[in-house]
Amino acid sequence: MNLKDYINEIQDFPQPWIGFKDMSPILENSKALDFAINSFEIQNTWITKIVWLDARGFIFGSILAYKMKLPFVMLRKAWKLPWECESIDYDLEYGSNTFEIQKTAINSWDKIAIVDDLLATWWTAKAAIDLVEKLWWKVESLNFVIELWFLNWREKFNDKKIVSLIKY
Repeated sequence: MNLKDYINEIQDFPQPWIGFKDMSPILENSKALDFAINSFEIQNTWITKIVWLDARGFIFGSILAYKMKLPFVMLRKAWKLPWECESIDYDLEYGSNTFEIQKTAINSWDKIAIVDDLLATWWTAKAAIDLVEKLWWKVESLNFVIELWFLNWREKFNDKKIVSLIKY
């Protein structure tokens, strides 16, 4: 199955120079969604926990964790999680943000897969890795539905397995 067939590109959204990759058609088609989740699963058989990023990473990460019968951990934007959290600030191409994770959500022996919808700039993925590994947990793999390959961010993550279902 070619998942690119399930991507709509919207020009100049959310800003004039961006070609937004809309993956809603994957979610609207049970066969395409099943294919995407199965593709992530076969690439992450050794993982013990799934960390999924706010917000669209929640969709794919929670389904993957459920299918693999693994715990899932939310990595959210600031002030969205209760309990004691660790946080990290990071920059974006159009501003800055903060991620938080609950300090007790992961054990030191866990093998972590991070799931997000898109690898466009490396800042979000780098912040997620830095936050998880700041608490001594090892990120084993990065999983993206879409990777903007032409931006060539893979070199920033040489020590991680990267799984991308669609490359542009």
